Amino acid sequence: MDRGFSESVSAFLDMGGYAAFVWPSFAITAVVLVGMLVASLRWLRSTEAALAALQAERGAKRGAGEAAGEA
Repeated sequence: MDRGFSESVSAFLDMGGYAAFVWPSFAITAVVLVGMLVASLRWLRSTEAALAALQAERGAKRGAGEAAGEA
């Protein structure tokens, strides 16, 4: 491996002496974004389940009304 390349990678990872602040900030941001994604997907699934239950209930009521001759 080229020594100049490894030095430039090392300098990049050092972030000009601010690596102790930059990399944890990236990590915290990634954790928050993943947490928001998980929470959003859970909310979506629960909302879809509630909608399906309401639609099934509405369909059952309509079916019972039509069977009794109601419109």
